[in-house]
Amino acid sequence: MQKTLLLFLTALAVTFSAPMFAADEDPNLQLIKARQGDMELRTYSVMPLFGMAKGEIPYDAEQAVKLVNNLKLLMQLDIGSAWAQGTGNDKYPGKSHALPEIWSTYPKVAEAGKAYGAAVEELAAVAGDGLDALRSKIGGVGDSCKGCHDDFREKE
Repeated sequence: MQKTLLLFLTALAVTFSAPMFAADEDPNLQLIKARQGDMELRTYSVMPLFGMAKGEIPYDAEQAVKLVNNLKLLMQLDIGSAWAQGTGNDKYPGKSHALPEIWSTYPKVAEAGKAYGAAVEELAAVAGDGLDALRSKIGGVGDSCKGCHDDFREKE
């Protein structure tokens, strides 16, 4: 399953990256699009988990495991270069939602990333063990997302 997902993500990246690398486009816009794509994929996997925890959709152990494994797989991607200094909303208003504080307080955002990784790992350990187990750990994932967005993403 992971090989299939990795193949799908690679194909998706190739498909969407072709127009991104047009010679006349600002390379920083390519970086912004790459990280926004990463966040979209994370959202795609985490929102059904939140829905299960809230009782908005039925809990499905197999699906919960697949979704959290997607999150783990996405954490393996090295897209650090997409977070280049100078690609925040101060230089790219309307295109980037990243606040310049990401770069001026760098160790703080790295800590937020580690908290997210730890929360995903904790959720992965229990996601298929029932709704109560999922509910016991999904809050950590939500809190880590919120913590980073509160401090490093412009308010909508």
